[in-house]
Amino acid sequence: MTGSRNLAAAIVDQAATRPDLRVGTVDDQLALSEAVTLAAGRARSLLSEGVRPGDRLALVGPSSTDYVVTWLACLLAGAPVALVNPTYPQDLLTDMLAPLAPSLVLDCDAISQARTLGGTDVSGLPGLDRDAFDPVSFMHTSGTTGMPKFCLQTHEYFRRLARAMSTALDLTADDRVLAPLPLFHINPMGYGIITALLTGADALTVNRFSASGFWPAVREQDVTVLILHAPPVQILKRATTAEHAAGHRVRTMFFADRDFLEQFGVPDAVSGYGSTEAGGVSHLRRWRGTEDMPDDASRHGGPGRDDIQWRLDGDGLVSVRESEPGALFGGYVSDGGVDTARDVDGWYRTGDIGRAEGTDYLVFLERGAESIRVKGEFVPIPFVENAVAGVAELRDLALWKRQGELVDDDVVLYVVADYVPVEEIRKAVGDLPAFMRPVAVARVEELPRDAAAGKVQRRLLAQTPVIEWVSLA
Repeated sequence: MTGSRNLAAAIVDQAATRPDLRVGTVDDQLALSEAVTLAAGRARSLLSEGVRPGDRLALVGPSSTDYVVTWLACLLAGAPVALVNPTYPQDLLTDMLAPLAPSLVLDCDAISQARTLGGTDVSGLPGLDRDAFDPVSFMHTSGTTGMPKFCLQTHEYFRRLARAMSTALDLTADDRVLAPLPLFHINPMGYGIITALLTGADALTVNRFSASGFWPAVREQDVTVLILHAPPVQILKRATTAEHAAGHRVRTMFFADRDFLEQFGVPDAVSGYGSTEAGGVSHLRRWRGTEDMPDDASRHGGPGRDDIQWRLDGDGLVSVRESEPGALFGGYVSDGGVDTARDVDGWYRTGDIGRAEGTDYLVFLERGAESIRVKGEFVPIPFVENAVAGVAELRDLALWKRQGELVDDDVVLYVVADYVPVEEIRKAVGDLPAFMRPVAVARVEELPRDAAAGKVQRRLLAQTPVIEWVSLA
């Protein structure tokens, strides 16, 4: 793995060493050397438009090769860039971006310009001189209990994450990595693209995940390493067969799932625990075959990284602390600057519940925070509730979930009302992304609320007597 002190310089060095390394989507690949020169041209354009080194930018668009080039251009310009879910409604994006105050938002139109300017030499670009502990990126939280927050990530953060993940996957320059998920997540961008680039492996993604197109792409591109997570793993197990996967060369993958490995003949896998805040991934375990792999292998974080300490507090919540500077995120971006989100001793409380096996082995149990997850995305509960709050017929309401057909949740709305105003609710949520919209409404006498603070006790909703269920489908 390259020893350059910042991410931009490391990728430029890799392009010099491995100019033919491939990067981009499976159907629109560039040689890394070409991607770097194109990114340099876009970086000079950004600087000529008034972007200054250290300015914050925001990148709002779907995954594409041009997205990767634009992201790299921001690095070369020395402008830390926020990677933002493009499916969020505009008013939510506006509220999210307010504390970040980006000097420029690069949307789909701006991203499409990635290659129009042609390539230039990278020499003299300010991003090559950024310090290892300068911000390089901001990734937002899922917004499970409030407005999504941006997490500050440094060059050092990604260097350490890539080293840990590359070691766990036993990644080499002969590998071809496929991370077929939206690049604003830490999983595909951190575990996949950045780890592959810093290791010297091909770094591939897709415009959009498709079960029917997945195995053909894996076979045609000679992919050897997969970076997935729970929803696509479950979808592929149900929607594809061993015959669809026959002939693949995948030797290992992230997200250890015993059934997936057995069904599709993948010999090796890595499980882990972490979050954008907790170093991207703070615990990793490699499973060599399924013989000793338990059914809940995906929950096994395994041993902690040597640069991150961890502990279980009295309530079972996982806390982490840096052993080396830069191993964790830098903090949450706020109106007043950056909140490091640590206590006086440097501990970050993750909000996740776990158990220990031995002295240095973590098993993740559940997220302590109330959350709803659909198609890999966390639904921002307050935002959706606010969209429905204007429906006059509803005296009280709470958004919650019920078990879906796969690992995803179904979003449901509990209401106190004389009747369920179906059309009014549909209209209220009609402009929201599909994954945020409730699929059904439960009419109840009253919502369970905390007697002291009046907060809805969401985990009691499933036990609340329902007068009627009404479908919104």
